[in-house]
Amino acid sequence: MARIVPDDWQHLEATGAAARERETLATLARGLPNGYTVYHGVHWTRLSEGFSVFGEADFVIVSPAGRVMIVEQKTGFLRETPSGLVKAYMQTERNVAIALARTVEGLHRRFTAAFGAGTYVLEALFYCPDHIVREPAIAGVNPARIVDATRKAQLAAIVLQAMPADEPRLPCAAKIHHFLADELSLTPDTSALVGAAGTLVTRLAGGLATWARRLEFAPFRLRVIGTAGSGKTQLAVQVMKDAVARSARTLYVCFNRPLADHIAKLAPPGVKVATYHQLCDWVARDGGHVPDFDGPGVFDDLARRFGETPIDERWRFDVLIVDEGQDFQQAWVGALERLLRPGAAWWWLEDPLQNLYVREPVALSGWTVLRENTNYRSPRDILAFLRDVAGPTVPAIAQLAAGSPFDGSDVTVASWDEREPEAGAEPGVVAATKRAITQALSLGFRKQDIVLLSFRGRGHSLFTTLDQLGPHRLRHFTGQYDLFGNPQYREGDVLLDSIYRFKGQSAPCAILTEVDFEAFDERAARKLFVGATRAAMKLIVVASPRAARFIEGQRAPQ
Repeated sequence: MARIVPDDWQHLEATGAAARERETLATLARGLPNGYTVYHGVHWTRLSEGFSVFGEADFVIVSPAGRVMIVEQKTGFLRETPSGLVKAYMQTERNVAIALARTVEGLHRRFTAAFGAGTYVLEALFYCPDHIVREPAIAGVNPARIVDATRKAQLAAIVLQAMPADEPRLPCAAKIHHFLADELSLTPDTSALVGAAGTLVTRLAGGLATWARRLEFAPFRLRVIGTAGSGKTQLAVQVMKDAVARSARTLYVCFNRPLADHIAKLAPPGVKVATYHQLCDWVARDGGHVPDFDGPGVFDDLARRFGETPIDERWRFDVLIVDEGQDFQQAWVGALERLLRPGAAWWWLEDPLQNLYVREPVALSGWTVLRENTNYRSPRDILAFLRDVAGPTVPAIAQLAAGSPFDGSDVTVASWDEREPEAGAEPGVVAATKRAITQALSLGFRKQDIVLLSFRGRGHSLFTTLDQLGPHRLRHFTGQYDLFGNPQYREGDVLLDSIYRFKGQSAPCAILTEVDFEAFDERAARKLFVGATRAAMKLIVVASPRAARFIEGQRAPQ
């Protein structure tokens, strides 16, 4: 099966031309074998440019050998004229052959500049699944590269014939995907299902992953203060790729273990990825100390030992990336600084709004600071929901900007029955959460698309002791670690976690449950912000009656 980039196209609603292009994507995904990659523009972050990748190209296919094919798709009625095929757009007509030729010429120029003349092969194909070309000779496109209604079932076969999988690799093969990703401004985005989901890719137009990497100063010490969904983790992954490309030793350190486990699957080979305490554990074991994870205060002891241990050259790096910096402690800054080689670059990524542990911000004297308050991930109505509900309590939330063109996700707020359940009956919050999962499934989300987030910590959640929620098996952290400090998970279909552990990640559908507070103070507002911004498409809030009344009272009329 071919790789599709971006790969979250199946989750997205589409109509008109976009729906037809999704059909083509499905055809190519099924019809092309492993090793082929299809770049496309059927993605909600590209509304400003229609659905095209490069000019008129709807798809760019790359073979295992690095051969590239531009595919232009035109659906609906076409006219065959003496000057070639034309497509009508409102009051104008566009010549298919001329448009395709311009696209090919433009990409030729960029490929030549990037790879050098003669190092690549660029093909072009015109796909019109609704039209039968009567006069191929005057269409203006090579007849062998026209796939019309009579040959649409052969689309994948024609691509394979033009771009065989077993031909020798071209000189540009190793660089072609990196080039296309940069041209599309695509960077990996962390997905929800830790250790299970594939990499979602999102275009962050003008965002951190594109322009923060262009900054130059010495020593390189950059503190990025960015809101949820602004692209901090995406930036980190791209910085890792840049570092590996120039053979720089690279270390990524974050606070939460689920995020570290997931980033480890996205990071290029050779990059060390760890939580701060994992890093402390590794250095301690390297010095002969084996931590007892069942003992009290083990993590504080690890941090202390790390700060006192002399650093060997094997633990020195050219690039250090700290993610979730708002959760780090001041003493950890000096301990980490010892890992830097002379001239090393140090990135510090944080979001003060996600500081759920109410820690004082660390002091980073002399650092350059970059701020970004635009959320590109969450639908616009989720940001509006947070501005209405949490903005009056935490003014910084009211200042956030929505960068996603996706809207109308319809935030759902449901309350549970607080009455004492009858003997043998389940608590009201459990019943209400089960209904929320049923609602998400009815909207078309798969179980692996859904994350269940407790507003309370793992140790205080009612769901922590449950293995099953109705027909749904819950996958969640048991609280136990193996001999190497790896967390143990119960097997299940729906991921259950707390907002504390799930920071830095996202899911297509987030169900925020056990939401309750006596007073909606700054801490409660921050927790609501963190939980809500985990949702990439749909947010369902399951709250106590008093919390639901407050939330609904704050929401602006729809």
